[in-house]
Amino acid sequence: MKSLIAFVATLLIASPALAQVKPCEELKSEIDAKIKANGVEVFSLEIVANANVKEGKGQVVGSCDNSTQKIVYKRGVAPAPADMSGGSQSPPK
Repeated sequence: MKSLIAFVATLLIASPALAQVKPCEELKSEIDAKIKANGVEVFSLEIVANANVKEGKGQVVGSCDNSTQKIVYKRGVAPAPADMSGGSQSPPK
């Protein structure tokens, strides 16, 4: 009986290590699809290092890369365009 309890305890301790670790981009795309399926059109998801997560700056909706990064959701904020060039434009005259 004691060996059964020890075996079950070992399984419970080891189970988090057996959980599959997902890459951040893969998890982010899954969360993105779920949010869109719920009818939300304007939102942003951002991958942020744990140290850079600020309270009140969005809701943490996922953890990835062995819990070293978080995915932060902000509703009503359009995502920044992927091709943001650093060039400055002069205002029209």
